Amino acid sequence: MQRILSRRLPATVLLAAISLSNALAQTPVPAADLDYQVAAVLFMQKSAEYRALTYQAFNIARLRLNEDFEKKNLKKLPKGERKRPRAIVVDIDETVLDNSPSQARSIMTGRPYNQEDWYAWGEMRKAKTVPGAVDFLNYAVSKGVKVFYISNRDEVQKAATIDNLFKAGFCDVFSENVMLRQKESSKDARRAAVAEKYRIVMLIGDNLDDFSGVFERKPIADRFAATDASRGEWGRKFIVLPNAMYGTWENAIYQYQRLTEAQKAEKRAAALELP
Repeated sequence: MQRILSRRLPATVLLAAISLSNALAQTPVPAADLDYQVAAVLFMQKSAEYRALTYQAFNIARLRLNEDFEKKNLKKLPKGERKRPRAIVVDIDETVLDNSPSQARSIMTGRPYNQEDWYAWGEMRKAKTVPGAVDFLNYAVSKGVKVFYISNRDEVQKAATIDNLFKAGFCDVFSENVMLRQKESSKDARRAAVAEKYRIVMLIGDNLDDFSGVFERKPIADRFAATDASRGEWGRKFIVLPNAMYGTWENAIYQYQRLTEAQKAEKRAAALELP
């Protein structure tokens, strides 16, 4: 926009236009366009059912981990795999750390997700834990399992993220096993790097992209099909945490387009299945 205007307008007019553009970018979104988030955030913050679901997920994870240590199950593995050190790969946001206060602030201020607010929230180091996460991951570490935190937080957030994880009670959290986004959003390469040295016994996340690249940027029907094709892994190698606030499930509704909040609201309404 600035390059186009600079060819046609005097400098004073150009500066005024740019200032107006920046001001509009900071204008709060009408509350109605973010109202759909209220129930989602309240579900995460106030519903005992949400807590039950997260405890259920980590209870199942503990059962599966214990099964992996049983001799009868180890014998089923190829010989070369039996002696490889175990690893668990987990996402961070809405998997082990709860960012619902940040989401709630977005609703109250009328400012949808933006990098400035997200970075500021991370720097506070105030995210609490998802119920059950600390007990399970520290239990896994006590069994000699290496935990890798693979997240699409940006690399510049690494120090604050490590501090927050330690503050929340997670042990064995260091720079080498907190693997944040550097160049690409896909986590496949980072998971592959872990798999070069470890046997990944479990992946835990709130988003299908936390488990495999086969789910990435796919239409809703294809995401359903890929989920069905992996039905034997859910609750076994793949442990899913609930997240009603955001995720690629929502991006799929928007067909991965960059839309205004009003346009997103139209897409959500159009996606509803009626009798």
